[in-house]
Amino acid sequence: MARRKKEPRAVHRQNIATAAEELFTKKGIEATSMDEIAQKAGYSKATLYVYFQNKEEIVGLLVLESMKKLYDYIVGAIQEEKSMRERYLLICQGLVRYQEKYPFYFQIVLKGINVNFEQEECLPEEEETFRIGEELNLVLKKFVEEGIAAGEFRQEINSISTVFAFWGMLSGLIQLAVNKEEYIKKAMNQTKQEFLQNGFDTLYHTIAKEKQDE
Repeated sequence: MARRKKEPRAVHRQNIATAAEELFTKKGIEATSMDEIAQKAGYSKATLYVYFQNKEEIVGLLVLESMKKLYDYIVGAIQEEKSMRERYLLICQGLVRYQEKYPFYFQIVLKGINVNFEQEECLPEEEETFRIGEELNLVLKKFVEEGIAAGEFRQEINSISTVFAFWGMLSGLIQLAVNKEEYIKKAMNQTKQEFLQNGFDTLYHTIAKEKQDE
């Protein structure tokens, strides 16, 4: 314990958060107790409360870290010097990789994050997660507007509405492919990747401008 006291506070918080992540993934958040987290991390329960006031604070830190990773996936795809369609597909593929690597957080982060800073007491991690989410929405909004300006996307679509619609549709499509992978193989004779590619193409055509024959 003496060695631990010399380590930075951030190291202890990360140790605890990592242990909690394993338990949350296996058992779910509600079914995991602070006692179990302390035992998994190798801390006493009293020491655990030195670094986190409650389980919600641990979840807040984990969701924040995950949101940062999601931001990097999406922004990295958008910054590629490729066509709008290719960049769109890179965004989709980035979401698939994110779900495969962080399935627990995929379900949490892509849910609505509604925070009223004036009426609610929010954790700093929650505020930062909300800020990153808003910044990510703006990045995607700009992407859609670039597609409209380039004549690749339909002029009449609303950029921010399109962003939110695609969050819902893409996340739902990816989760469906995960949950129904065996059914997709048997009923559709498709791999998960083929099913997703078809879905991504279908969604793209809802915003793509129709090419006129010259």
